[in-house]
Amino acid sequence: KEILHLLSIFFVLAAPAPALAPPNRTGRGCPPLYREAFVLSGYRPVGLPWRCYVLSLFQIHNDSVKVWCPLLAALYGVLGVQLQGPDGLGPSVDPCSLPLLLYVMSVVAAALLLHPRSEPVRLSLFLLDSAGRGLHQFGRALALSVYSSDADWTDSIMGQLYLPAAAVLSWLSCTAGCCGELFPRHCDLSHRRLLQMGPMSLAFLLDISPVAQRLYSCPWKAGSDQFIYHLNVLHFVLQVVLFLTAAFFLLCPVPECLSPGRFDIAGHSGQLSLVLLTLSTVSQQEALLRDFSWRRAGVVRRFGEEYLLKACAGFIAVTLSLPATALVLRRCGILARSTR
Repeated sequence: KEILHLLSIFFVLAAPAPALAPPNRTGRGCPPLYREAFVLSGYRPVGLPWRCYVLSLFQIHNDSVKVWCPLLAALYGVLGVQLQGPDGLGPSVDPCSLPLLLYVMSVVAAALLLHPRSEPVRLSLFLLDSAGRGLHQFGRALALSVYSSDADWTDSIMGQLYLPAAAVLSWLSCTAGCCGELFPRHCDLSHRRLLQMGPMSLAFLLDISPVAQRLYSCPWKAGSDQFIYHLNVLHFVLQVVLFLTAAFFLLCPVPECLSPGRFDIAGHSGQLSLVLLTLSTVSQQEALLRDFSWRRAGVVRRFGEEYLLKACAGFIAVTLSLPATALVLRRCGILARSTR
């Protein structure tokens, strides 16, 4: 009976999913909430069973690249920890930050894979995604302040205000993303992207301030230690370049605006921005791992246990406040709709 039950589950999952909406030049059959400017075809039908959207992971549609990109990044993180050598070098991410990376990437992938199910499902997934992005921003700031900063920067006014400002910006990023999803009729896709990118860019500029100070005061001398130091800085420079390029594609519908319909399945700005943001995150994780391996021996001696415990308590507070903010905003959005 167990074998028959397993076979029945297999045949249910193996049954062919409904075909994608046929390419068209008008976007008919897809609600305006799900459409992107200058992307005319490749949309999945709305309101299908859950199984269809899970199996669409292996279909070709205009969300395929967006879904597979965070999944591959999460797989890279898992394999990186497994392949990490005893010397702490190699293709890996910091095992301490791996749960946060997997959480963020899995939430992004789930939101992009399952959002056509219905508008309530889409709203819940993207609110969770907004909270996850804000949490990732603060986690990035916390790691950079501990592992990637110099003593001069830590003792400065910027260093003292760094984590409180990062917490505020992570909350603003979560709030702006939630508002863009809760009131889509008051702002189109470009405005929602601007709401998402504004606080995220401010948080990114704040987060890289310790790295910028390192780059400014970097002593370009010979030696193996200096080579590792410069390699870490170059990793962060790559992250900055990838983030700025991703911001450009997120705010500018290039190249699809030049040839509407030609980049529906692969190559439109939404896909390019997510790919570049994912590569930026992976590059950041690699740089943080090298900094962690290089500086972990003196972290407690430099900051003290009390400071590190307060920083971890701040991370827990942000972790609790962001989902609570998303829930409160969703409740406010439901009440605002019911009073109309």
